[in-house]
Amino acid sequence: MPYVNIQVTEEGVTAEQKAALIKGATDLLVDVLNKSPATTFVVIEEVPLDNWGVGGVPVMQYRHALQAGKATD
Repeated sequence: MPYVNIQVTEEGVTAEQKAALIKGATDLLVDVLNKSPATTFVVIEEVPLDNWGVGGVPVMQYRHALQAGKATD
């Protein structure tokens, strides 16, 4: 009984995109591990940007540094 937890930043992921993620994750487990789609659970969590970090900094700060061409190391 596989359980997949997908976390994305809260930036307007559409219902159609979520459905595609659910189908894609389910299909992957069917194809690779021969799991039953009927017992495969996929949960999508949307995380506020303030609660997401990358490269040791909040994601918005990281993105600004990338846009400015600055390294975040």
